Amino acid sequence: MHILARLAASSIAVAIASSFVAPANAATVLRKYQYFTLNADNAAELDKELSRRGPVLAKTGTRHPGMTRMRFDSKVKFGSNGKNCQVVHADITVRATVYLPRWKQRRSAKRDLALVWDTLSADIKRHEESHIVIARTAAGDMERQVKALPWRSDCMKLKADIDALTAKLLKKHDADQVRFDRIETVNFETRFERLLTYRMVKELSKP
Repeated sequence: MHILARLAASSIAVAIASSFVAPANAATVLRKYQYFTLNADNAAELDKELSRRGPVLAKTGTRHPGMTRMRFDSKVKFGSNGKNCQVVHADITVRATVYLPRWKQRRSAKRDLALVWDTLSADIKRHEESHIVIARTAAGDMERQVKALPWRSDCMKLKADIDALTAKLLKKHDADQVRFDRIETVNFETRFERLLTYRMVKELSKP
C-alpha cells in the first residue's frame, strides 16, 4: 500500500476577531466538525479522492487531507478611576472548525486497506486536534499577558498597548503553528509506519 505516500501534514487557517465587551470564559475552545466524503474502492482511488475533495487552504489554493480553521475572539473590559485606566477582564475564546475525511466504503473494504485507512484518519484527526491545543495555549498566554498590562493614563493608550501585544502574540502563535506543521511533515513517514505497525500487532492479537 502506498496510500499517503505523497500526502503532507495538513495545514491551518487562522483568523482573529476582537471586540471590547463583557468577558467570556477564559481560553475556552469551541469546536465543531465537518466531514467530506471519499468514494473509493482501492488505495489509488483514495489518494485521488483526498487530492480532489480535501479542503482548500486559501493562502495556497491547494487541497489537504484535513484542515482546521480558527478564530480568536478577544473580549476585554476596561476600568477607569478617572485618572488611570486598567484591564478589568480579558478573556479569549478559540472557535475552531475541523475538516476531516470520511471514507464511504470503509466497512466493505479489505482488511489491509481498512487498517491503513484507520491509521491514516486517526493521525489526521490527531494532527488537527494538536493545532487546537497550540491555539488554546496561545489564547491562555494572551489572556494572562493582557490582564497583566500596567495602568495607563487613559484608556486609548491602554487599548493601543493591547492591540500591539495581541498582534505580537498572534504572530508568535502563527509561527508555532507553522513550526508544528514542518516537524509533522518531516516525521510523517516514520510516524505513520510506527502507528501502522502498532495497529497491525493489535489486530493480530485479537482472538
